[in-house]
Amino acid sequence: MIKNWCETVSKKTKQTTNNRNFLYLKRQQISSQQINSITKSLKIINNNFCSSPLPSNKKSPKMSSINHLFSKKSLFTALFCVTSLTVNQSVKANPEATQEHKINHSSLSINLHNLPEIEKNSPEAKNIVLLEDKATIASDSGIKLDPSIVPQNEIITSNNIPREIASTQEVLEEEVTNKEIVDNQETVLFNDANNTTKLNPLKTNPTPENDLIAQNIPQTNDQETPQTGEEPRVLVAEVVVEGVEGELEDLVYNVIRTNPGRTTTRTRLQEDTNAIFATGFFSNVNVTPSDTPLGVRITYTVQPNPVLQGVTLETLSDTPTQSKIPPEVIENAFGEQYGEIINLRDLQEGIGSLNQWYSDNGFDLAQIVGTPQVGADGIVTLIIAEGEIEDIQVKYFNEDEDEVEGKTREFIVTREIQLKPGDIFNRNTAQRDLQRVFGLGIFQDVRLSFSPAEDPSKVIVNVEVVEGNTGSIAAGAGISSGSGFFGTISYQQQNLGGNNQTLGAEFQLGERELLFDLSLRDPWIATTPDRTSYTANIFRRRSISLVFDGTDTDSVRTDNGNNSPRVIRTGTGITFNRPLAPDPFTRPDWLVSAGLQYQRVRIENADGDLAPISSDGDFLALSESGQDDLVLVRLNASQDRRNSSLQPTEGSLLSLGMDQSVPIGSGNILFNRVRASYSYYMPVNFLNFDFAQGAQALAFNIQGGTVIGDLPPYEAFVLGGSNSVRGYGEGDLGNGRSYVQATAEYRFPIFSAIGGAVFLDYGTDLGSASSVPGRPAERRNLNGNGYGYGLGFRIQSPVGPIRIDFGVNDNGDNRLHFGIGEKF
Repeated sequence: MIKNWCETVSKKTKQTTNNRNFLYLKRQQISSQQINSITKSLKIINNNFCSSPLPSNKKSPKMSSINHLFSKKSLFTALFCVTSLTVNQSVKANPEATQEHKINHSSLSINLHNLPEIEKNSPEAKNIVLLEDKATIASDSGIKLDPSIVPQNEIITSNNIPREIASTQEVLEEEVTNKEIVDNQETVLFNDANNTTKLNPLKTNPTPENDLIAQNIPQTNDQETPQTGEEPRVLVAEVVVEGVEGELEDLVYNVIRTNPGRTTTRTRLQEDTNAIFATGFFSNVNVTPSDTPLGVRITYTVQPNPVLQGVTLETLSDTPTQSKIPPEVIENAFGEQYGEIINLRDLQEGIGSLNQWYSDNGFDLAQIVGTPQVGADGIVTLIIAEGEIEDIQVKYFNEDEDEVEGKTREFIVTREIQLKPGDIFNRNTAQRDLQRVFGLGIFQDVRLSFSPAEDPSKVIVNVEVVEGNTGSIAAGAGISSGSGFFGTISYQQQNLGGNNQTLGAEFQLGERELLFDLSLRDPWIATTPDRTSYTANIFRRRSISLVFDGTDTDSVRTDNGNNSPRVIRTGTGITFNRPLAPDPFTRPDWLVSAGLQYQRVRIENADGDLAPISSDGDFLALSESGQDDLVLVRLNASQDRRNSSLQPTEGSLLSLGMDQSVPIGSGNILFNRVRASYSYYMPVNFLNFDFAQGAQALAFNIQGGTVIGDLPPYEAFVLGGSNSVRGYGEGDLGNGRSYVQATAEYRFPIFSAIGGAVFLDYGTDLGSASSVPGRPAERRNLNGNGYGYGLGFRIQSPVGPIRIDFGVNDNGDNRLHFGIGEKF
């Protein structure tokens, strides 16, 4: 018998993996008549065997030690009286995870039934418990896997000796030897008074990040249930890992804490199962304890995850939509894992990178939800809730934050919102939407809020606005190089009829002009989807024309009254503007406009009398009566690529314009006027002072124009002044049928609200002064071409930069110029 046993041990030892198992012995049947012989052998066991603890390492003892150990018949007989305990634990992934993405935890249970009876009343039985049982320990891991790769196992445990065991008992770190078990006469039981023991599954709190292996992490002490008794222990004789080889097998051995030659508990086996799952490589773990004459053999049967072949994304929306994540982002997140066994930890990192992409790109409501669905073919399906918008609603509030009925029509707000029902909410788009709504100028405050939709995967976006006072009256005074000192008063209603239409009236009185203008502007015609706008106005303007009278030069005088000629323009017009862009929310590459204007032009003296002729006998209008009718068709186009409209430092601006007159009315005027202007801005860094914080730029502008056909003298191009060649007075350089003008500026900061500029201007009439009827430039002795240079300051204000320039011209004269905004 010893020979046969040794052969069995030797054979089994060779089958162990990495010499991690202790002993294996074929089960022997022991009758109750042998108990008397066993009792007599206990002293020999204590003296010869139990005094030396079983080795705790994973390697089997040498065969010579085994032969010596079993050379004593009494020991051999005693060991064979120990029966087996079998606990089969099956921990598997839950295939029932639903798309609601709730992680369900089923309980861990052991069902106990009566075992064959032994002689409990005999004294010898006090030291021995005969067990013949089979057990199953099963729990859900919470990881949704394809059912085809999840085995369904269930084994029943039978036992006839009741003992109550708490469901979550803390594992003692103390290792108990075989001698201690015998001396303390410990009884090994896995049952309770009701023959059913339940272990609660590990409790986790799934977050939107959806930690794939959170359920497999052992419980902490504060999750454990206090208990009164110590959890039973069994002696481990052998530890076996099945289902994998190589590195994965070594990994399992490295993470488990159950070792041969030491005791273990059911809690320790659960912790081992959790530790194996926590590696992320396995979809199923079965723990099967089985009895041997020397203790319990623990078999860990593991099933690795399939090899990752691909990752697909599905949305929760009831309408088929494609995920916002580009395929290359998915490839970057999981590409290195393709062709490898799926590791749930690495998979979770990839999922985290997808969630981060959503956050970085403004999709704040989007995330991967639920547990990934791992198919047997290695395809992982991720479910995404991207935050689809079900509806957009406008809510009106007063200054006290009470919801009220608004005056503004709802479509005025919603048409400025790029986000639409069915879109995925995006933070960046929402911010631009809020800026556009606030930019209407009719609301004091604009904000967003969210409401739950009927579909839990969707959301309702609320645009909350606080309406302001849209009517205003303003008065002011100022100075400009063209108008001198002036005063103005204006009235404006910005939200006429709740349609965001602006009705304005302005009256201005200055040294050189008198102006009244009544206008109506609609920034977006309701019937157009492309943000087409219009402006209609009625005006009357009385001004001293810079063609006839400049600042510091001679002027043309009227024949009656010997005054500077006044040009009075009375008329009306309408202009339509349209941005050329793919949609109303994209910055247009071109802005085009078309309009029709009628002007009745009169030449008067200072007393308001009609003055058609100058003191030199030249006609001041095209018609001899001194009154002209101008019917103009106007076309304009501009391409704005500047980085700022107020203070550009980079980009360009191109403007093209044409006015075509229609020969109708007095003067029968027919002409075509064309203009062009190009500005270019280049960032530089010439200055590097601590006090000079701000952008620096070189700015260049070149412009020109000409008139073909009839030319009323008051329509000639004017050169000189704050918006032309600085250093010359307004209109003091020249006027003509054609012109060219160029400017170069270096713009730099001085202090936070003050900037500076160094400039050089040049202008010429291209010798066209003589082609203007009445030759006013020659009558005034103007040069016709010249340049100016100087230094300027820019003071930031709510209405734009206040420009103050000191210029010196090529004749050595100098002037101080004032204006609002940059020259170009």
